[in-house]
Amino acid sequence: MTRVLEAVKGEELQLGKATTVVRQILNWCDDHARDLPWRRLDATPWAIMVSEFMLQQTPVERVRGPWRAWLERWPTPASLAAAPPGDAVRAWGRLGYPRRALRLHQAARMITDDFDGQVPEDRDSLLRLPGVGSYTAAAIRSFAYGRREIVLDTNVRRVLARVAFGVAFPASAATIQERVVAEQLAPRQPGRAARWAVASMELGALVCRARNPLCDACPVADLCAWRQAGNPSWVGAPRRGQAYAGTDRQCRGALLAVLRSSPDPVEDHQLAATWQDVAQRKRALASLVEDGLVVATGSTWSLPS
Repeated sequence: MTRVLEAVKGEELQLGKATTVVRQILNWCDDHARDLPWRRLDATPWAIMVSEFMLQQTPVERVRGPWRAWLERWPTPASLAAAPPGDAVRAWGRLGYPRRALRLHQAARMITDDFDGQVPEDRDSLLRLPGVGSYTAAAIRSFAYGRREIVLDTNVRRVLARVAFGVAFPASAATIQERVVAEQLAPRQPGRAARWAVASMELGALVCRARNPLCDACPVADLCAWRQAGNPSWVGAPRRGQAYAGTDRQCRGALLAVLRSSPDPVEDHQLAATWQDVAQRKRALASLVEDGLVVATGSTWSLPS
């Protein structure tokens, strides 16, 4: 089954036999996929949903421990919904982007109140949940319920960019061309499509890496347009990692660390000792209050109760 697709810059690119690409990547995944606890057969939809929240912009190895501790403490949406939101923020620890903890807590309450405590399966219901966008809804439906979904994370998009379009990296946002290729590659049988979603993600994470890709270990190296073109360098906009040191984000994290470590409300002087830049500290603290992560209690500060 060949697909002739319009590639970047208006050129035509032949993907080759889509069924071969899918079959070879699926076979590779059977032997090489990581043993991730949220992918095991006994993982509940709630456990998978928690993993998807934690994995947003956070590497897998940083998520394993917090995910396990979270599920031990709150094995169901109802158990999390019954806890104060500040407990969720405290348990989030140093995963980063702590608003995800609040959104997960809010989603747990909605699941408990509106969906009989069960993570919904249909897309519209999932999209009603705080913190669940189109990608997370697709991932939950695919990984938790075995539905046919197009799951396009960074790793999958990089695989598609190289195999189908012959470029080192995808565009900053998913394009129509990408979605067409992804739709054509996804098997029609739902269970196989769900396996494909995992397999293409694993290939991007372990082999078709952003830096130092392991092309010699790739199961579809002979079908990869980027490989056939000689692995040309990226010619698009410069790719820059996010700065962290000295930013408001680092300041917010430092202030939250103090609040998480204290069972009692924290006074101004305790926060001042954490971050010396007064203007930046006040700005970061105000943003934490605006996000609902910190509450002013008189002249002290605390996590939400």
